[in-house]
Amino acid sequence: MTRLSQLPVFLFFGVVAALSFAVGEAAAQDLHARLNAAISKLELQVIDWRRDFHQNPELSNREFRTSKIVAEHLKKLGMEVQTGVAKTGVVGVLRGGKPGPTIALRADMDGLPVLEQNELPFRSRVTTTYRNETVGVMHACGHDVHTSVLMGIAEAFAGLKTELSGSVVFFFQPAEEGAPAGEEGGASLMIKEGVLEKYRPEAVFGLHVFANMPSGMVGYRGGPLMAGSDSYRIVVKGRQTHGARPWSGVDPIVVSAQIVNALQTVVSRQVDITANPAIVTVGAIKGGIRHNIIPDDVEMVGTIRTFDSQQRESIVKNIERMVVNIAAANGASASFELDPGSNPVVRNDPALTERVLPSLRRVAGAANVRPVPLVTGAEDFAFFGQKVPSFFYFVGVTPRDQNMLTAASNHSPLFFVDEMAIPMASRTFANLALDYLEGDSAQ
Repeated sequence: MTRLSQLPVFLFFGVVAALSFAVGEAAAQDLHARLNAAISKLELQVIDWRRDFHQNPELSNREFRTSKIVAEHLKKLGMEVQTGVAKTGVVGVLRGGKPGPTIALRADMDGLPVLEQNELPFRSRVTTTYRNETVGVMHACGHDVHTSVLMGIAEAFAGLKTELSGSVVFFFQPAEEGAPAGEEGGASLMIKEGVLEKYRPEAVFGLHVFANMPSGMVGYRGGPLMAGSDSYRIVVKGRQTHGARPWSGVDPIVVSAQIVNALQTVVSRQVDITANPAIVTVGAIKGGIRHNIIPDDVEMVGTIRTFDSQQRESIVKNIERMVVNIAAANGASASFELDPGSNPVVRNDPALTERVLPSLRRVAGAANVRPVPLVTGAEDFAFFGQKVPSFFYFVGVTPRDQNMLTAASNHSPLFFVDEMAIPMASRTFANLALDYLEGDSAQ
């Protein structure tokens, strides 16, 4: 048998390189196998966490119980843990035993002011006060899943710490749904407080469970993915009078009805929707207290969704013009103001998108990974993408035997998560992170 020392030099180094590659490839495959085994072992625990969070939801900037559970879990894993980030957020840092890049994985923790209508053993019965009204609280957008999945991934990675190349920063973010009036919150506040400067991730990843997409299906899009959003407030001021004598006052309810109808023409008649989709929605209207009293004023709040800054500016100007002039034409007055906490467009870095696609396809199966059209929902994950290359994707959670067009959507009181999809969320999220750290996701 020929010894390595008897081989010509160029053959010797070729054999050594081949052996090194084979060893490295085997080690990488072993690391992925162990990660997936750890994720599988944690499946029931992740579902238990999710059910607990679902039964005990908390509104934006009020995620006290949730963040405490998260922080205690990360501390048990031996991570560096920072609490009180953007009021109730938690950051955990896992430093691998080998040199490599730093990346961040993000999950949001807040629920919504929605009264749950699902008949589940772990349904939410929580109530609280929101905008001076008693409301139900529900994880109607799946943030309970996001938090639980990332807790499981944190534990799986902690078990591989000594063999991990680089570092993983876990962002458990509060107030994705928007901070209460008069408060700051969410991703923008985390960035303002310096989490990106402190931890310096070179890429940030996030996922969102999504109704109207089959359970376990993965959806992605390079470039713009989700709309930029603005919240607005309209106040119509009339003159209070008896309901039986409307001519002696100015009825702000009638004026508000005219404004609501007119707003429907902003997009349909004043915007070139062949360039980009856009949405103007009135989400709440409140005025009056009694059947026979015409009130002094009416308040409306709503949202604007756009994908282009010039289009957004035009829509805002058109709304304000309509609101002010319709009120004046009826002898009333009205004000229009935007909430300062708007969200930019979620844009996936094109190069990063191409880099992680092989990971998603390998784990989910190529047939289950599909590009999606523009989504008019919004996400404050967009703020991370303005500072660092980022990638955000969807995992379907509606049972495959349901009609995806009529299934209850995110933010519905009937929003339902097929828990069979949770392992897919965990495996795809964990593997794209590991592939990036190990530098082999482009292969």
